[in-house]
Amino acid sequence: MAVKCGIVGLPGVGKSVLFNAMTKGDAASGNFLFCTTTAATGIVDVPDSRLGKLAEIVNPARIMHATQEFVDIPGLVRGSSKGEGLGNSFLQDIRDMDALVQVVRCFENPDMPHVEGDLNARRDVDIVDMELIIKDLEIVEKSLDKHQKTAKSGNKESQYLVGILEKVHGVLNEGRWAATVGLNHEELHAIKSYCLLTLMPVLLVGNIDEKDIPNPSGNAHYAALEQLATERGWAVIPICAKLEADIVQLPSEDQPMFLEEAGLSEPGLNRFIRAAFTLLSLQTYFTAGPKEVRAWTIPIGATAPQAAGVIHSDFERGFIRAQVIPYEDYIACHGEHKAKETGKMRMEGKNYVVKDGDVMIFLFNV
Repeated sequence: MAVKCGIVGLPGVGKSVLFNAMTKGDAASGNFLFCTTTAATGIVDVPDSRLGKLAEIVNPARIMHATQEFVDIPGLVRGSSKGEGLGNSFLQDIRDMDALVQVVRCFENPDMPHVEGDLNARRDVDIVDMELIIKDLEIVEKSLDKHQKTAKSGNKESQYLVGILEKVHGVLNEGRWAATVGLNHEELHAIKSYCLLTLMPVLLVGNIDEKDIPNPSGNAHYAALEQLATERGWAVIPICAKLEADIVQLPSEDQPMFLEEAGLSEPGLNRFIRAAFTLLSLQTYFTAGPKEVRAWTIPIGATAPQAAGVIHSDFERGFIRAQVIPYEDYIACHGEHKAKETGKMRMEGKNYVVKDGDVMIFLFNV
């Protein structure tokens, strides 16, 4: 399953620089506002060192990472939901996302004036928040008006929806995200088609200066972002987009030394991509054979038949059982054969809940 994350933020915060570094793409970026005028899409591999270790044992023809889709959305400004700046066309690009990644500028650059005149991480997040809230409020108000009319005629579905929409309208009207209502699974499913922006999970990315890498929290703007993330229950990570863009331009053999000099054990992009991957409570299981070693993406809590269905719907429909070897045991036994001999391979049925890192073989019949 491919997950899609929309990268949002004010103009000039470094969204496109970060996007290009991740995807090795060429979305427009530069030292002027509204450099990005249309959404750009890129697919990236989710970094996972376990694939390489499995491949050393299996020696497959190819290695397939789990992937993630990112969409670089043009910058938002105050009033975007009402047509200011580049207008609200960005909303169509965001609505089919699974999660939002909001990039917040935490670095000074006299050559790149801030769209608001100065740096203020909390204010910048609030600006983007309000544009999303206003747009959701418009959708909820239209839907509420429609269902209130049909509910009066005794329509049970409309009566149910009115109850949900009134709760959502209440928090949006207070300037809070729809997610703060605490809707249950059934209620969320009932309004899923509205694609409310403020129901999406959020990852905050503080775009810091290279000098702040050793101690991001020493940057007052990033520290404020951390505090805000704690208050809202959001994830937050620091990253220097400019440095990451420089790293990906280097030959692979030169990158480790560059990273060491910058005080990084791995590219910040790896942390960023993994953080976005886990934002939706996703995990990975593996298949390993001579044709390929592959990482498959499933929700945490998925059962063995559901995991099989990610490969092909026939696997789920005709699921019989799964042969499962935990990743650590697979490596320790140097493959499937010894794992089976030593009892590390288990046979699991339909109720088995897949664990992150499981190496699996599915038996099915259709």
